[in-house]
Amino acid sequence: MRVLGVIPARGGSKGVPNKNIKPLGGRPLIDYTIKAATASNLDRVIVSTDSNEIASIAKELGAEVPFLRPAELADDVISPIYAVLNVLDKALEAGDDSYDAVMMLQPTTPMRTAEDIDEALALLKSTGSDSVISVVDVGATHPARMKYLRDGKLIDPPFCEAYENQRRQELEPMYIRNGAIYLTRTPILRDKSFKGNDCRALVMPPERSVNIDTIEDFQFAQWTIGGKTT
Repeated sequence: MRVLGVIPARGGSKGVPNKNIKPLGGRPLIDYTIKAATASNLDRVIVSTDSNEIASIAKELGAEVPFLRPAELADDVISPIYAVLNVLDKALEAGDDSYDAVMMLQPTTPMRTAEDIDEALALLKSTGSDSVISVVDVGATHPARMKYLRDGKLIDPPFCEAYENQRRQELEPMYIRNGAIYLTRTPILRDKSFKGNDCRALVMPPERSVNIDTIEDFQFAQWTIGGKTT
């Protein structure tokens, strides 16, 4: 099974300016994902970016950036699946062999390891599933504890806990995507889906599920790795 790794890293970022190359623990954020990806069993890893600066830094970090992403695929309202398909198409057009699957690795989840990547690859192969997506247990923020707010009044949803302040251990575990790994077979990806009908979960621990979207997330990531805030 041949699998292409794609690291999407567009230049624009509203929540955290220059997020993908902002120093985290003394290293550009994207470096964590590059190092994990290139140390894994992925057959090839390509960084997709519209930014010359990100491309230059990624190359210095040992990544492959054979082309820049078209501007029309770098808008924040465009699904990343189109950037991933663009990389796949460009690689094939350049004479690369075909790929059975593609793994998207977002730089904003820097704690994922090469072992996590390899575990996802093994899971896809052993199950014959359409995809593998990484998740994390929601823990104390279980949906059964959530409320609607209407005119200042708390309203229980249909899926609420059996009684107020029900013990978390009594609730059926639920999981949320952590953004670290999206592994999809190529035919499913061609249908504009990361998931398909048979999607398996790679459950990751909270400490490797940090997902950076805001400056507060970035500060938490700094605290998690014990890095110096820059």
